[in-house]
Amino acid sequence: MRYKTIHDTIHGSVKFQGPFLELLECPEVQRLHNIMQLGLTKLVFPGANHTRLEHSIGAYRVAQKMATNLDLKEDEMNLVMSAALLHDIGHAPFSHTLETILEHSTGMDHMDVTKEFITGKRAIEERDTPLIPEILEKHDISPEMVADLVKGGDDTISFEDFSVHDNQKYFGSERYLYQMIHGPLDVDQLDYLLRDSHNTGALHGVIDLERLLQTIEIHNGNMVVTKGGIPAVEGMLVARGLMFSSVYLHKTARIAELMLAKAVNSLDEDIKKIFLMTDWELLSYLNRREGFPKEIVQRLKYRRLYKRCFSLEPEEMVNAKGIDHEKIGRLSEIQKLEKEIAFQARVPQEHVIVDVPHYELKLSEPRLNQTGVKILDNNRLYDLSRFSPIALALQKRLTQRWGLMVSSPPEICEKIGQITERKLI
Repeated sequence: MRYKTIHDTIHGSVKFQGPFLELLECPEVQRLHNIMQLGLTKLVFPGANHTRLEHSIGAYRVAQKMATNLDLKEDEMNLVMSAALLHDIGHAPFSHTLETILEHSTGMDHMDVTKEFITGKRAIEERDTPLIPEILEKHDISPEMVADLVKGGDDTISFEDFSVHDNQKYFGSERYLYQMIHGPLDVDQLDYLLRDSHNTGALHGVIDLERLLQTIEIHNGNMVVTKGGIPAVEGMLVARGLMFSSVYLHKTARIAELMLAKAVNSLDEDIKKIFLMTDWELLSYLNRREGFPKEIVQRLKYRRLYKRCFSLEPEEMVNAKGIDHEKIGRLSEIQKLEKEIAFQARVPQEHVIVDVPHYELKLSEPRLNQTGVKILDNNRLYDLSRFSPIALALQKRLTQRWGLMVSSPPEICEKIGQITERKLI
């Protein structure tokens, strides 16, 4: 059988053959070569140049090892490994950077686009390979089941409605399949924490992957961890919280990504086409536009970034004036506040960026505060919190260091800060 071995910086040699080699060669997957895993975080951590394809290969390898350790049936193994390999193919340029803008403009997030790729409702036209659903069906893997695992939703999946052939049906509610892709210990997180830590040099993300995989079991249809794996679970949850605080929500990287999002949002034309662009295609596209989009590309190119000129701690948001706390994270409310500040400062609205990260985190990382790992002890299940006060502490810990932040070009930053302070304090 034809195969290909890829040498990965985290997991070593990773072998692809059969349906997985065919999927790997699809343009929807190969496009991820040109999507930065951490968006513009490389402007703060210069080593963060790894791509979504590297992460997808890593997630596939972790899924393979986890499925092997759990002794899954071949059809289940193929299903989970396909979902792991394909789970990020719907990402827009620079990964999560444009998530809020595109969701607001199109009503779709990257998971919706991924599902359309997997089921064949959307495809890259320039191709010399079959469509993704054609490859999956050829190997008796249901595209609908893979898409359902990737898209997520409820933590239970019914397989009764899905079949590739009349004589092949899945029954029951094997929640562990879903939990391997969407859960507090899923293959996505287990890879990105190790990979992002390695490439940024931030050692907060180091986890004991092998110990975690050894202590995961299936119990009554759920993925659980034996009591001996508690220290490894605690380490993973702490690593996740610290990586968000120190890397994923670093204020300078956050400002750079919001600048790019603002440039995209300023375009008059339909931005649905941006879903299929790569990072360099988007920057080239913006650079050909006159005015603000081109200005932002040049600022990013030479790292002439906006600066933070005002911020409120999360607990200070409660007493802020003129803020609807239920709505402030929505793009329309953010733009309204930006417009009011810019009007008082007599500057273009493009020169004011308001960031309220909690709403976007719900889109990009809904698992962030999940610590609901089930611990198996003497054939009885317990919540992790029964054995670990760390789990309870992490549920209360605020990942973002600010509830609201305002940034602008350095030359007007002091002025914008004073106006914002008078408006909100």
